[in-house]
Amino acid sequence: MRTRITAFTLGLTAATALSGVLLAAPADAADPLRIGFITTLSTPAGYIGEDERDGFKLAITQEDGKLGGVPVELVVEDDALKPANAKQIAERMTGDGIRLFTGVNFSNVLSAVAPTVLKTGAFYVSLNPGPSVFAGGGCNPNYFVASYQNDNFHEAGGLAANELGYKKVVILAPNYQAGRDALEGFKRTYKGQVVSEIYTKLDQTDFSVELARIRSAAPDAIYQFHPGGAGINFAKQYANSGLAKEIPMVLPVFSMDARMMAATGDAAEGYYIASNWSAGLDNAANKDFVADFEKTYGRKPTIYAAQAYDTAKLIASGLDKVDGDIEKQDAFRAALKAADFTSVRGSFAFGQNQHPILDWYLMRVERGADGQLGDTVVRKVATAMQDAYAAECKM
Repeated sequence: MRTRITAFTLGLTAATALSGVLLAAPADAADPLRIGFITTLSTPAGYIGEDERDGFKLAITQEDGKLGGVPVELVVEDDALKPANAKQIAERMTGDGIRLFTGVNFSNVLSAVAPTVLKTGAFYVSLNPGPSVFAGGGCNPNYFVASYQNDNFHEAGGLAANELGYKKVVILAPNYQAGRDALEGFKRTYKGQVVSEIYTKLDQTDFSVELARIRSAAPDAIYQFHPGGAGINFAKQYANSGLAKEIPMVLPVFSMDARMMAATGDAAEGYYIASNWSAGLDNAANKDFVADFEKTYGRKPTIYAAQAYDTAKLIASGLDKVDGDIEKQDAFRAALKAADFTSVRGSFAFGQNQHPILDWYLMRVERGADGQLGDTVVRKVATAMQDAYAAECKM
């Protein structure tokens, strides 16, 4: 019988994110399984990492410091949204014997971390990014994505734009892997005309030039992907320019999550969102998660928290089947691939490339009974969508 341990990192702020342990395990206790959690806790995108960390921690808290009955220690470090930093952290953690990783929230950072982890034979389970480079021919037996494949969100966005009847659109995204995946995904399913395709800088704060280009193009709608602080700035400037009253916006939830809605005030009202999750999804696991998250942290969860919670539950299902011994690699892979857990997003299964097959929804930002803005499900736009790269994976 395992001794109960509640050893995991708590209370990290965006400014002081360092690896650590809340409580030392008793001398006679079994050593907890360490999970390397590299994420962005500083920079304007720091709230994303905070929600991911807290969503993951919630699953551990619910098991009194365990996942799947196995005592765990969450080792958290801030990558400051710098791939080089993240790579160095991953090298240090693997050198220290950590064999299971998660936490990264940007594709460019994951592209530095995942190869570093995987070349040592360790496991990486993504709780947010799912870049195309690892979804097809670059797939790996020890690499799992519990969140989505990058393109899927934007393929759902294209389907949503079709259903809304928009015949010509302007599309925008930052010029990095996830941004390029985003616009390719949108174009894959959108049936109308893309009148302009605009790439911005990843850290851009002023979008006046892009807004002028949108006005000149006079599209039926725009589709834009800008996560975190960039998305907040874009939404505010779009509203202040008057364009929001003239040209509707369709966007993935990463460009307008619950925290961003609070930060933008009324700017997001009426926007259309493509997503695989909403706080209002009607299933028991989701209702319990939302209630527990709000009770524990005093705020509404974002999709980042929901995906991190699911990732923890997925890992728990794998640890349970191998009694925490992840060096039984074939057995642990099979246990993860089985995805024997109840997702807050409803239906969940893995494709052959170990990326999830999920349902997708069109949502609209509206005011609830409490007067606060939130996303309301309009309709499902895709059932059990698999990504476009799965057939290229030879596992």
